[in-house]
Amino acid sequence: MKKYFAYFRMRFLTGLQYRAAALGGLICQFFWGAMEILAFRAFYQSDPAAFPMTFQALSSYIWLRQALLLLLSFNGLDGEFFSVIQSGNVAYELCRPVGVYPMWYARSAASRVSAAFLRCWPTLLVAALIPAPYGLAAPLDLRTFLWFLLSLFLALCVVTALGMIVYMTTFHTISPRGVRLIAIGLSDFCMGSIIPLPFFPDPVRRFLEFLPFSSMGNVPLRIYSGDLCGGEMLWQVALQAFWAVALVGLGKLMERFELKHVVIQGG
Repeated sequence: MKKYFAYFRMRFLTGLQYRAAALGGLICQFFWGAMEILAFRAFYQSDPAAFPMTFQALSSYIWLRQALLLLLSFNGLDGEFFSVIQSGNVAYELCRPVGVYPMWYARSAASRVSAAFLRCWPTLLVAALIPAPYGLAAPLDLRTFLWFLLSLFLALCVVTALGMIVYMTTFHTISPRGVRLIAIGLSDFCMGSIIPLPFFPDPVRRFLEFLPFSSMGNVPLRIYSGDLCGGEMLWQVALQAFWAVALVGLGKLMERFELKHVVIQGG
């Protein structure tokens, strides 16, 4: 485990160097979150009782999602892995005295954590200073915050494992662009990045909540905002743990198959 933690640490420290890119993304995400909240406010003013979330819970959901965008979505997919596969440099990865899957998993998770670390604190600080109900509210209590942290960790495990499956899929494509765009579009819709899942009709919402995409962002953000609690929260957290284990197992099977059949520059 020490060698994989070393990979995590090196990639995390490397990611912290891109401060200018983080600043540009931070400004974009802040204004995008503000526009989303104002757009939803126009709907809420018509009939607040018709919506499944309180406006304050929705505001917290949106600000937290913007702050953790690269941690909890496929927007944080690492282009280096696509390049390694497409160019054939995966051969060098196979020469290392470590497993490819756990090495890539550790590096992918570190890239997400470092990118989110640079962007989240300024966004959360500014959002917390915005008056209610437009700003980021504090969690209901310490217990809710601890459940949020656990769910956030499981969400990182799920999104990293799903990202590994996307990387493995690109062994069969000439260019990773199509797979990447499909993955981002599908995940953004199914995890509630475009419209929060509680706003969907009940049959659609229940179906989407069972998919692994919901475990990426929907669960931790709703726990923090207070919209998900009690038995339903426990069920969703347990589902996160299930998907984290299942997707890692599937990814390792795909890795074993792909690396047995990979052909590099005709060799």
